[in-house]
Amino acid sequence: MGQDETEGEVREMHTGAENGTDDARKEGAHEGSPSVEREVSSIRFSEMEQGDVQESLMGLDFILDIPLTVSVELGRGKMMISELLKLGRGSIVELTKLAGEPLDVFVNNRLIAMGEVVLANEKFGIRLTDVVSHAERINQLK
Repeated sequence: MGQDETEGEVREMHTGAENGTDDARKEGAHEGSPSVEREVSSIRFSEMEQGDVQESLMGLDFILDIPLTVSVELGRGKMMISELLKLGRGSIVELTKLAGEPLDVFVNNRLIAMGEVVLANEKFGIRLTDVVSHAERINQLK
């Protein structure tokens, strides 16, 4: 073999390798490889209005049947066990609230309102005089 023949073989081998690489790339593209170019579009959200918020709140109907514990607190007091054992009919327990002060209304141990005692159909009830603001109720949950 002469020098020209050797260079010819090297050129054939080199071009064969390049063709094999190109074929492998083409085959890979056909075997389910994701395309590099994709079309992207922007998303536009519609403006929310007050009615939309009320409609979403109406979608919460499924929680309306959840039972809650409501309690009304006249006041609190502290005493020693010896004082507790001495209590009997007619005993008076001093509470922290003054007569005429609003009573605290709790739902699941969270203050939600204040009110005053009323008598309705020979049963005690409470008339709400002040309701804790929505923001304060949310803060109590944290």
